[in-house]
Amino acid sequence: MPLSFHLGTDDLTRCRFAISPLCQIHEALRLLRRPGRHGYHQGWLRRARRTVAGLGLDPLLMFIPPPGGYTPDFLGAPPPEPYPSFEDELARMRATDPVLAHAEMARSLACTPGLAESPQGRAALDDPAAAVRHLAELTERAWHALLAADWARHRAVLEADIAHRSRQAADGGLDALLTDLHPGIGWTDRTLTLSMYGEVAEAQRADGRGVLLMPSVFVWPDVVSGFARPWQPTVIYPARGMGRLHDTGVPRPSQGLARLLGHQRAAVLTGLTAPASTTELAARHGLAPSTVSAHLSVLREAGLLTSRRRGHFVLYGRTGLGDAVVNGG
Repeated sequence: MPLSFHLGTDDLTRCRFAISPLCQIHEALRLLRRPGRHGYHQGWLRRARRTVAGLGLDPLLMFIPPPGGYTPDFLGAPPPEPYPSFEDELARMRATDPVLAHAEMARSLACTPGLAESPQGRAALDDPAAAVRHLAELTERAWHALLAADWARHRAVLEADIAHRSRQAADGGLDALLTDLHPGIGWTDRTLTLSMYGEVAEAQRADGRGVLLMPSVFVWPDVVSGFARPWQPTVIYPARGMGRLHDTGVPRPSQGLARLLGHQRAAVLTGLTAPASTTELAARHGLAPSTVSAHLSVLREAGLLTSRRRGHFVLYGRTGLGDAVVNGG
């Protein structure tokens, strides 16, 4: 039987979204470990493989087993707040109860015959507190080497997914939201069903806290769940737009849109398949940054774009109206 969550009244009122940078870096490492699931991230993977080779991440990768295995939940635990920083999540990871860490690491190591009896496996289980500290250090190393520089763009894609799905819920209620998350997720009779999962005895059940929904850039084509106690029931699904995050090609605007907006402005709008900064757009379209900035201001005033500051950059992304204009709907 597939894994399912039957949502009671309290659950229905407490479903929520979150973005977890800690979850994203571990999903990125999982992607590197799983051949044949790389379609949307070939360029990133080529760069990441060269980088990972020199990071000494084997003690961390030991707990990210092949498909069908179990990764300790504390490596990417569901966050209690919607938009935690990586630093806050890493601090929570470092504070993991050693008893919980031992149980989750033992379950993970058991997925690979002989790994629990290996010197590395025994060392982790003999001193789980030290193992947690070491895994946190390696996670921090991986974050800064693989994802930190691009996090603003990744987060913008995840935020755009949440904004889109929030509009779905506003327009059509929870049914409209939950039936469109992923082809492998079913929603009927107050039951959320993950057809790609078999029944997991240890999985946390809906218990009045609702289900946490987390978009991910790296989880495609899967859906991830199965968090055990004490974690909140969670579903991690592929984010809309994640396939275009690493695109290098520039899509061409339709002739009708170019006539309506002018070719440059239409090209800027059409090219925003994923959120980007003025500098990125100027390089992509061969335009002066001041020209791009002027086009972005007009498009934003027309309600076709939204802007969000991320550190030193302002990232621009299409609104629902902008998507409709580009797609002719």
